Amino acid sequence: MEQMLENPAKLPAFSVRQLQLLTVGWMSVELCVALFTGIRARSVALTAFGADSGIELLSALVVLRRFSSRSISERLAARISGVLLYALAAYILVTSGLSLLSPRLQPEPTVLGIGLLIAAAIIMPLLGRAKKKLAARTGSRALRADAAQSNICAYMSWIALAGLLINFFFHFAWADSAAALLLLPIVLKEAGEASKGEVCEC
Repeated sequence: MEQMLENPAKLPAFSVRQLQLLTVGWMSVELCVALFTGIRARSVALTAFGADSGIELLSALVVLRRFSSRSISERLAARISGVLLYALAAYILVTSGLSLLSPRLQPEPTVLGIGLLIAAAIIMPLLGRAKKKLAARTGSRALRADAAQSNICAYMSWIALAGLLINFFFHFAWADSAAALLLLPIVLKEAGEASKGEVCEC
């Protein structure tokens, strides 16, 4: 790997494909576990995290296809990432509001969900940093947008984890939805920049 990093000519295609395949594998785990535990515990923060994992999975597949077949333009791939982020923001807003308004939808503590979020909080920043470096070397706006989604996933894991831990230790059910709502400004900012193929320094 170090030899590839020293030789930029060998870096883009191979490294991006490998990184995206790793992302696809981890996002598949996050998607399944987060949705299963989130639905079971009625956790808005956890199901929102699962939805983000699904969006990250689709984004990773878009970038993987882009670097494998060159069949998708950079601008289109970046715009797809932006649209997916806007969809995530809408999902968080609606589900959080419903959970806060309906006592029957109040979340329950989940140890499995907490464990998943701890793992994601460690893994996602590493993936985001690696994608950002490769995006700088390849000049890919789609990969920069995908790196932003990895960073959002990392932010969401910490915020969702805080909500789940508060609910677990203090039994404040509202903390779950509040944690999900705290992510909205980050998601909306990243969505606007990703839709233009621009990513902030996260």
